[in-house]
Amino acid sequence: MDQDWEDRVSAAWATFDDYPEERAAEFRALIDALVAELPEDSPLGPFEQACAWDSTGHSDRAVPLYREALARGLSGYKGRRAKIQMSSSLRNVGRAEEGVALLTPELDGPSDELDDAVRATLALCLSSLGRDREGLALVLGALAPHLPRYQRSMANYARALTEPQPREA
Repeated sequence: MDQDWEDRVSAAWATFDDYPEERAAEFRALIDALVAELPEDSPLGPFEQACAWDSTGHSDRAVPLYREALARGLSGYKGRRAKIQMSSSLRNVGRAEEGVALLTPELDGPSDELDDAVRATLALCLSSLGRDREGLALVLGALAPHLPRYQRSMANYARALTEPQPREA
């Protein structure tokens, strides 16, 4: 879609906090009106609708829309956002294993500003599966580069959390 449409979508999202829970349907209607302007097969439509359902507390309604957006070819930055958000939603509906499967390949994908969000969401999914050490390792690894000191130590600790422990004889 064109920049004008993207700008109007951004402007709509900028008003999100103006919609308390009891007006969530109004916000979703605003997004639906913008989506109605898109070509029928656009991946942006289900993506924006998924975001609106997700942000208003309906992970169950968001998951199929994220899937649809990705199936229609949503890629790049928004495709990565869809995977992060869908993984979080899957976790919220008790399907964290699917979230892990969706996000794990993103660890090896091209790096961008969403890297830490990938790791944080994946850590939550892992924790939901009782894999707290792996999740903590991801979070520490993501945090380490942002620290003013102890970057190397924290990165090493993160790696040590998931390395096999030597057995004592």
